[in-house]
Amino acid sequence: MFVDVYKTDGTVSGQIELNDGVFSAEPNHHVLYLASKVYLANQRQGTHKTKERSEVRGGGKKPWRQKGRGGARAGTTRSPLWVGGGRIFGPKPRDYRLKLPRKVAILAKKSALSLKYSEERLVIVEDFNYEAPKTKDFVALLQALKLEGKKVLLLTSEHNENVYRSGRNIERVKVLSVNSVSTYDILNSQVLLLQSGAAEYFNNTYSKEKAAAE
Repeated sequence: MFVDVYKTDGTVSGQIELNDGVFSAEPNHHVLYLASKVYLANQRQGTHKTKERSEVRGGGKKPWRQKGRGGARAGTTRSPLWVGGGRIFGPKPRDYRLKLPRKVAILAKKSALSLKYSEERLVIVEDFNYEAPKTKDFVALLQALKLEGKKVLLLTSEHNENVYRSGRNIERVKVLSVNSVSTYDILNSQVLLLQSGAAEYFNNTYSKEKAAAE
């Protein structure tokens, strides 16, 4: 299938062929869920911690005598029943990291790309660069493509510091290189804006994966 490629001024410069197996596959929604779950789990630091009664400083003296007061017995003021005491079954540091099988991760990426294409939320733009970081030029690009105010994910063919720094301060805009994007990033955008080099990367990389699997 062929898709229009836009210049940075919003005019059509030509077309690019997208691989049907990558951009027009049947989206697997369960795999998309798994990929998103793994991504979000891997963002967690797992450094949460509360003190149990044995870890709270003080409380070594018995508050009052065992019998004769008419009240409940107490052995320490650091009991979880007391203000300032430890916490029962509080959170402890743990590792939340999960991992997807390689083929499942690839299927999730293809499903996300195909979903964007089927919903007509995929735009291809020519590879471009800036001589220096310039947010004004990036805003002009969004206006030319009628994407201003939308949640846009721009994927560059390779890491481009000037393009990244030009778009990082624009609200609802995220710039990533094509080899560092996750399935969650694609799904979390309203519009997926691909440089033509990034589209070629998906064509070449994931079509080879399909051939290898066959």
